[in-house]
Amino acid sequence: MERNYNHLFQPMNIAGIETKNRVVMTAMGIHSKRLVNHDGSYTDDGNNYFIERAKGGVGLIVTGAMQVQSMFEVSHDDTNIARAGQEYIDQMTPLTEGVHKYGAKIVIQLTAGSGRTSPPGLTTGEPIAAGDNMPNVWKPDIIHRALTPDEIKVYIEGFAKGAKVAKEAGFDGVEIHAVHEGYLLDQFATECFNNRTDEYGGSLENRLRFAKEILQAIKGACGEDFPVLMRYSVRSMLKGFNDGALPGEDYKEIGRDLEESKKVAKMLVDMGYDALDCDNGTYDSWFWPHPPVYMPEACNLADVAEIKKVVSVPVICAGKMGNPDIAEQAIADGKIDAVGLARPLLADPEWANKVASGNRKDVRPCIACHVGCLGHLFQGRDMCCALNPPVCREKQLEFTTAEVKKKILIIGGGIAGMEAARVSALRGHEVHLFEKSGALGGVFIPASSMSFKAEDRELIEWYKRQMSKLKIHIHLNEEASAESINQYNADEVIFATGSRERRLAGVEGADGIQVITAVEALTKQKPIGENVVIIGAGLTGIETAYDLVLTGKQVEIIEMKDTILDMPSLCAANAMMLRQLIKHYKIPIHTSAKVDNIEKDRVTYVTAEGTMEALADTVIVSIGYLSSQELYETLKNKGTSVHIIGDADKISNLENAIEGAYLLCMNL
Repeated sequence: MERNYNHLFQPMNIAGIETKNRVVMTAMGIHSKRLVNHDGSYTDDGNNYFIERAKGGVGLIVTGAMQVQSMFEVSHDDTNIARAGQEYIDQMTPLTEGVHKYGAKIVIQLTAGSGRTSPPGLTTGEPIAAGDNMPNVWKPDIIHRALTPDEIKVYIEGFAKGAKVAKEAGFDGVEIHAVHEGYLLDQFATECFNNRTDEYGGSLENRLRFAKEILQAIKGACGEDFPVLMRYSVRSMLKGFNDGALPGEDYKEIGRDLEESKKVAKMLVDMGYDALDCDNGTYDSWFWPHPPVYMPEACNLADVAEIKKVVSVPVICAGKMGNPDIAEQAIADGKIDAVGLARPLLADPEWANKVASGNRKDVRPCIACHVGCLGHLFQGRDMCCALNPPVCREKQLEFTTAEVKKKILIIGGGIAGMEAARVSALRGHEVHLFEKSGALGGVFIPASSMSFKAEDRELIEWYKRQMSKLKIHIHLNEEASAESINQYNADEVIFATGSRERRLAGVEGADGIQVITAVEALTKQKPIGENVVIIGAGLTGIETAYDLVLTGKQVEIIEMKDTILDMPSLCAANAMMLRQLIKHYKIPIHTSAKVDNIEKDRVTYVTAEGTMEALADTVIVSIGYLSSQELYETLKNKGTSVHIIGDADKISNLENAIEGAYLLCMNL
């Protein structure tokens, strides 16, 4: 029986604006030219992205951060609100009207920019920061200078202008970005980043002066009753520059600790800020504001609840808050006033409507992979979602019913096959899915088996539920053949046969009984000893190592390349946390190393320093996959309309598997 979410779906008041519920879409940046104009307004596609979430039932939307200045730091082709005029108002009015049509409120997030967190590849212009001689987060040999007081005034004027045109365009308020995540304004507020000796440095009052003057300028331009929210990080989670603290780790905070944070929060509210939109962390501890799969649920809730105790304005909590039971209980207990959701609303724009109507199990879970959202952003691409291809293409990829109903056979029940089945059935086709094993999920079954991947397991269950509701014909324990496929007389055949693991070749002892694959290890098909060597330091190898050390195993990793996690699609937040976990658990990693010999109790490998040995009663091979295309190759030239998707087509990632299936089946 579904839980009642009365507290989550009660109205909330922020300085006179009433939201219909306590579900807040927190800010995510969309910056590509297709989605954002030079003046900071959104294109029609950008507007549709937000309107889709309003249609999905959220109470309040916070847009992605928009620059307010046109000098010093130039990012994302210099799209900034400093250029805004009537054109901006004309383009943003359909957005605010579209959001209001569905009963939601919308505020625009305005930013002073990145400072020392500016990505060198995506930002040009002079490196600036709050203090002098500050190292860049991504490339520490780039040194940033301090802004001058006159330059600070340019930003303040930009905030006032941006808020004024936003108000004229129908926005319900603005959110200041931010004393949060180590961005420029947070660098002013945080002592370790601010070595100034003028009126913007030194005391806490001085370090918050920039934030105070921004607020005063906006209220002066827009009126005292115009709501101004603050995006706020409770704790910096910093052991040092580029050295973030892990959950539960005992460390000395060099940034903002909880006690100072309570003072800062009270001061911001005393200044006149109307709500605090909270999480934790900085770019140096980037896995806190953008928590990967390795972070626990509600990772920021305990800290945000401490802020709620000391302020009188609404407090929003973000950070893996996609579980509505946790959100409901936190609001009911008075720990927070509202839940902040970002990436869960990419995975499923209908999150709020589904939860409110008692259909929580139909919410497609976010798996915190960051591939389509943050990953795309740092690659200079349109933001998307690995699980939901229509993100930022809401109109182009809108569901349509097929004009001609077909019989479609899908061979393979992994994620690509299940997505193909789901989309085909939704479009009205008769769908038969064949899976040679007794379970749906394919290689995602072992991938989701790790202790920290509950959301991945939820995704498999979500697919099963959707296929059951759509009455797809599922044939388990049936291995398709050319003969059986031909007997079905299908209009279309889709091969989603996935991949098989690469085996270690040319190494003496590689066929030993103690040598197993990552899939065999993760699915517990074979026993694992106490001393484990993993060959391969890609994502699967590193995640497997982490999962094993949590059970007390001794693990070493051997990698042929000179680096680990060599995957362009892997988000920096995820990679950063994995590297911190490796360091914390003291997992030895030997790069530029070639395995020479595997014996019963050891692995011999060769590096530039010579021949080495690692003790091992189990060796796990994790060196990639090979596409399974044999059946497709048999049928592709036989006159049948055949297609191939997912890893069967090309070894890639979950995003490409789902998108390939979605795009194919939207056109069948």
